[in-house]
Amino acid sequence: MELSPSPPGLEVEYGELFTTNSLRFLHELISTFDEEVDQVLRLRVSRKAQLDLSGDLPRFPEATAFIRSDPTWRVLPVPPRLQKRHVDIGDLAPCNTQRFIQGLQSPAQGIQVDFDDGNCPTYHNQIKGIHNVYKAVHNQLPNTPPISQAPVLMLRPRAWNMVEHNMMVEGKEVPGPLFDFGLLMFHCGKKLFENKSGPFFYLSKVESYMEARLWNKIFVWTQHKLGLPLGSIKATVLIENVLAAFEMEEILYELRDHSAGLNCGIWDYSASFVNKFGHRKAFLLPDRSKYVNMEKRFLRSYMDLLVQTCHRRGALATGGMAALLLPQDQHSATYQTVLATVTRLKLLEIKAGVDGFMVYDLDLIEPMQELFQLHTHGDNQLHQVRDDVAITPEDLLSMPAGGVTLYGLKYNIAVGILFIEAWLSGKGHFFYRGQVEDSATAEISRSQVWQWIRHQARLEDDGRVVNRQLVTDLTQEVIMELRTHSLCSLFRAGQRLLTAEDMFLEVAQKRDFPEFITTYLNLDHTFLSAHTTEQMEGLPESKL
Repeated sequence: MELSPSPPGLEVEYGELFTTNSLRFLHELISTFDEEVDQVLRLRVSRKAQLDLSGDLPRFPEATAFIRSDPTWRVLPVPPRLQKRHVDIGDLAPCNTQRFIQGLQSPAQGIQVDFDDGNCPTYHNQIKGIHNVYKAVHNQLPNTPPISQAPVLMLRPRAWNMVEHNMMVEGKEVPGPLFDFGLLMFHCGKKLFENKSGPFFYLSKVESYMEARLWNKIFVWTQHKLGLPLGSIKATVLIENVLAAFEMEEILYELRDHSAGLNCGIWDYSASFVNKFGHRKAFLLPDRSKYVNMEKRFLRSYMDLLVQTCHRRGALATGGMAALLLPQDQHSATYQTVLATVTRLKLLEIKAGVDGFMVYDLDLIEPMQELFQLHTHGDNQLHQVRDDVAITPEDLLSMPAGGVTLYGLKYNIAVGILFIEAWLSGKGHFFYRGQVEDSATAEISRSQVWQWIRHQARLEDDGRVVNRQLVTDLTQEVIMELRTHSLCSLFRAGQRLLTAEDMFLEVAQKRDFPEFITTYLNLDHTFLSAHTTEQMEGLPESKL
């Protein structure tokens, strides 16, 4: 095993996390499951190639029909602290100590402690974030309630596509999720269990029941190693991939001893259509800012199926994150408009039967909790089994009508560039036009630009073809606007923005679609060298 030295300023945290025993545990965990991680990633490539070669579309798999047709099985009931999950805080990167403390002090039911979508996985951020979780669990963070009374921690390790560059086991860089999960479980698992507050996880970007089976094996092995009872670990699987939508029951079945339910979110899921079928003209996704929302057939069907599947099996079903931010002035018209918009969209999810959802803005927690109290009874909606719906593959694969607008194209370009710029500066999310943007919105943004170029879509505004030249010209316009209206006029930030512009154009114009923007960036020399340089310079935390 090889481990990079501590990032500057984190020597104490590094020493507390990487003990002889924790390193021994990590080595055994990673060497036990490393080959199986490679296998599920190869299976993804194989399935994609099969769909491309055959031109087929996904269906509910025949081989597992016996699981779907057996009415008797259920997931194990969740512990009391998970039975009421009305409002969680989403996208909370725990390396941000101040916001993490604010989350722990909040009235939310839970916190999505995020090492994935809302987090930039620099070595500094991973160590700082995992150590902050350690401190929270061991009641070492100032002015926070004991872990048994704080909002429950829903720990979200990185997804299978991410690697940790700073650790090698048996000559290979290690899978990012095993690095995160292993350290979190070794240092916090037993303490969380003793306080009846975990260990609970979110599992990102799962694409098949085979991946759920692997996670289940990891959970069983880990519980045995750490002396925890079987079923102590509970995990919510995010259904953020169109292929996973056809295997929801199988995913629950594989994790039935460890399931905390399923979650649906709009943007990663929508982006997966471009990922899997983007080269097919029939799957041209229209402007997301105008034509893509949870009221559209393909997304509404996905949410209805998720709720029906979960509740039929005794599992909780949770919705996505409200990304809108409330203005400071509670008496302003804008404040009322934003609150009304969030309320309308979240009420749709409540009426569909979800048991909870996430918000980013802490000021939305109590209004959304009140929404649940007004429109539901009890801790959850498990009684809503949704026998009124019968979702077909055609429902799930029905693309919404609509075209491309100039506003939508420029918005996507801006989000894509600003996300890359945020990553280059060590941040996993940013704020733009009144809402939080993260890797999920960056994923759909750059996916749409790539797809619109690929299919030479036309703008509704003036009929211009979306091609390389138009995107390059509009990118120049966007950069000028961003530099005029933000702090990006500072020299270093300005240079970083220009680098992000180059990287965005590169990823948007590639012949073959890069599967994940996060993987692309995490393997990119520019990103890696930016953070290696900053580690060597020893920049303070506020600049990372």
